[in-house]
Parts: sequence; structure tokens; C-alpha cells
Amino acid sequence: MEATAVPVQLPVLNEHNVTLSVKREDLVFPNLSGNKYRKLKYNLEAARASGHKTLITFGGAFSNHLHATAAAGKQYGFCTIGLVRGEELENKPLNPTLDQACKWGMKLIFLSRKDYKLKSDPDFLNTLMAQHGPAYLLPEGGTNELAVRGCSEILTPADQNFTHICCPVGTGGTLAGLSRSAQPGQHILGYPALKAPDLQKELCAWISGDNWEVVPDYHFGGYGKINPELITFINDFKGTTGIPLDPVYTGKMLFGILGDVRLGRLSAGSRVLAIHTGRLQGIEGMNMQLKKKNLPLLHL
Repeated sequence: MEATAVPVQLPVLNEHNVTLSVKREDLVFPNLSGNKYRKLKYNLEAARASGHKTLITFGGAFSNHLHATAAAGKQYGFCTIGLVRGEELENKPLNPTLDQACKWGMKLIFLSRKDYKLKSDPDFLNTLMAQHGPAYLLPEGGTNELAVRGCSEILTPADQNFTHICCPVGTGGTLAGLSRSAQPGQHILGYPALKAPDLQKELCAWISGDNWEVVPDYHFGGYGKINPELITFINDFKGTTGIPLDPVYTGKMLFGILGDVRLGRLSAGSRVLAIHTGRLQGIEGMNMQLKKKNLPLLHL
């Protein structure tokens, strides 16, 4: 199933002679919307081919990746184990993301932040497998070579006339996949959801080619950080276009794209395609946090 690219009509775009469409990956694959299905697709095939019946992975308290892995396990017949950052969460009520993962059958194991930092340590992983394996290991965020292969399928021949392809960036797997499948002359812009000044350099180590760059100016202070300006933008964007955005990834990307249009970084005549990577399930949990801080809520 292919996602539809929806044209967006906003005064700022007309003023600067830039066109923008949003590719609605969030509407494809129920409960695995956006880039999560793309990242999991070939990993699920590899897990089944190697005879594994259990998936094990890592994530934070509001991890979209844990949510998607649990959904994939239920849909495709795998047991799932989620290693969650923060042992203090074990005796607290589950937030909506983790609660839904549990309902889909995921076993949650809460790790101290010290232990969680060992998620790539071979000895730690060997101990983990001895306790909970055999299992197919998915990295935090789901990004590996098979995930990049899946994300390379986001673009289709119908997208070849766009000059710029934009996506949110967390671990960089989606950006890498888009870079591989972009047409000659297309430029990939990645908008990080986190404060990572060395991200461009780090991604250069494993994303080849020169058809991409990271735009680091719109992270709003770091991963999961949000303020009233971004909340207003997301709510207004939905009200004007009918397209909902999540506050951690796609909201920051669209804010950044329109900011770059105003600044002239996306020049007149640019034809921009923004990849909507889903993650809308996280809005409910974010609203819980915003309510505690007496901030405006995101419209569901």
C-alpha cells in the first residue's frame, strides 16, 4: 500500500512561490503507521526466517518504537519484550503508550538509566539473551540496515518531480533510506527532533552520498521538548489543513520547513515533499505532561 501525497495550501507558501505536499505515511498500516512499519518490515522477515518467535528491543517511557513493536508482535504472531529506560517507572501507573503495548502482549522490563546505557554492550546483550532469549534483537529506535532498506521504499516514482524531500530525524534510519532512493537532483533535508550538534557528522559515517543534510535549528531544546509556540503551530496546522502532527517529530519538521520558506532557505520554485512519519499515538501522553505544566493541550 502506498501513501498519498496531500498538497498543502498556506499563504506563506504562495508568498514565496513554494509548493508543499505531505506524504501521509501515518495513514498506512494500522498501529504501525509512518516509518515504523518501514523499519520493521524486513526485520520481521529476518526474525521469522531465522526461526525466532520473540522480539526484544529498547525504548523510553513514551517510545513509539516500543508501541509499534508490540503492535507488530500481535499482528504477526511474535512475543515481544520491551526494555524500558527508568526503573522508577515500574511501580507507577503506565502511560497510554506503555499501557497499549502491554495490552498487545508486550512484557515490559524496567531498567535503571545506568543499565540502559549498556544497550549496545556485547556482554550486557549476552546476559540479556541468556535471561530472556532466544530472541531477535531490534535496536533502540529500530534503525539498522534492514530498517534503512525498508525506509528506502517510502519514495515511489510518483515522487520524482519534487525538488526537496523532508523528514524528521531521530536515529537517522528514515533519512538514510530516503537518501538511497531519491532521484538525481533531489535533496533530502532532515529535521532533528533532538539537540545533537554533531549529528550531521555522525550520520556521515554511515549515510553515503551528498544529497542530504541535517537542519539543526528546530529541535525546541531537545528530544520531547515542546513550548506554547509549537503547540499553537500544531493546532493551527491541523485546523487549516486537516493534517494532525505529532509534537516530537513531524510537528517540529513542518515548523522548520515553513520557517525555512520564510528565511529563503527553500527558494522560490521549490517543490517540497514532507514525509509524515506517524507517531500520533504519542499525543495523548504528551497532553498528560502538558496538563501537569499548565500548558495548552494539543488537539486530538
